[in-house]
Amino acid sequence: MRQIRIGAGAGYGGDRIEPAIELAEKGELQYLVFECLAERTIALAQQAKLKDPAAGYDPLLPDRLRAVLPLCHSKGIRIVTNMGAANPVAAAERTRAVVQELGLTGLKIAAVTGDDVLPSLAGGDYRIEETGGTLSELANRIVSANAYIGAQSIAEALAQGADIVITGRASDPSLFVGPLVHEFGWGMEDWQRLGQATLIGHLLECAGQVTGGYFADPGYKDVPDLARLGFPIGEVSEDGSVVITKVAGSGGRVMPATCKEQILYEIHDPARYLTPDVIADFSHVIVGEIGPDRVRIQGAAGSPRPETLKVSIGTIEGFVGEGQISYAGPGARARGVLALDIVKERLALTGVRASELRFDLIGVNSLHGDRLSANGNRPEPYEVRVRVVGRTESLEEAVRIGNEVETLYTNGPAGGGGVTKSAREVVGILSTYIPRDLVQPAVHYVEC
Repeated sequence: MRQIRIGAGAGYGGDRIEPAIELAEKGELQYLVFECLAERTIALAQQAKLKDPAAGYDPLLPDRLRAVLPLCHSKGIRIVTNMGAANPVAAAERTRAVVQELGLTGLKIAAVTGDDVLPSLAGGDYRIEETGGTLSELANRIVSANAYIGAQSIAEALAQGADIVITGRASDPSLFVGPLVHEFGWGMEDWQRLGQATLIGHLLECAGQVTGGYFADPGYKDVPDLARLGFPIGEVSEDGSVVITKVAGSGGRVMPATCKEQILYEIHDPARYLTPDVIADFSHVIVGEIGPDRVRIQGAAGSPRPETLKVSIGTIEGFVGEGQISYAGPGARARGVLALDIVKERLALTGVRASELRFDLIGVNSLHGDRLSANGNRPEPYEVRVRVVGRTESLEEAVRIGNEVETLYTNGPAGGGGVTKSAREVVGILSTYIPRDLVQPAVHYVEC
């Protein structure tokens, strides 16, 4: 039975580059997929594009391509990625520049567009999933709106001979579904195989998570050689079954437990995982170890795709100001608490206008609040990190928050040091659903 090997070269925008090189060199791949986009990432990319029409793609695109393109070109490995972010066409042009810089020829680049649906939102007041309100309530705070598009345009680009396919906000699993649809000739209404293909994409999309990275928990779930974590390979057969593995000798582990954790990761309902391509059903998946670092997975199903597509909306949410300072030694916690009390009073005295404020001792209460341990006691820490953070309507007000923390150097408790402060604009993320026919993907080609 025919088989395709697909490697995951990245699981998020800032991921390591070395494992992708290892995959290109030793993975015996037909495809190398870079999944580098998240909801907040594309909103920030849209902001960058507003400032510079030639920007808006993943800033690591040139570095990743320089690292793997010579190997991929020589071995015939095709690349699929969503590093186009807010500007796939500009990303394709930048890719052509890298190809020319490397002295390579005979490559065809495809840019998939159509996910930017901001103009379409003006035609209807859609419901905001997180708040229950409507888009009209956001007024001029919306900076971006990108629909999750599916695998069909990716498969089309590959069928037209593209060596590199660059998308914007494609669904994460769809980056893997597209090559499988193309290679095996699966129909876009073959729900059974599309369900299994979506499972494969979901297993691979977060790269090092399925090879033990996110799985690792010392003493409970030990994973070897994480500094050299190998990224996963999917050996996909024409019947839709897959063996998850990695390059021999690379760090990490592939075993049923790592795969099961990844199957459940970010899945609300395993029997109804909604994607642009299919409603996938993972509830009867069979996972079995067939050898060291080799796990066979099959049994996913599917039903007809949803009539709507999810849209990720980027919104301006004001500014955040933050300041931090450390205290160590005897009485560190008491001095940290005093520092927080001082800053809280100072912000009130000086009239800093903030809609939200947090006063945390990192390592004591910053994640779970002021909960005590089961016996009512909390160990006295030897060191603490004070953090004050607030949301404001202006950058000037945000700056004042960090400045008040900095003044603790000489005006607060003894022994404070290591102050950091920052102020930045905040991009929030909301979501809605729009009719599928409002989203019209298109493919643009660049020859090298």
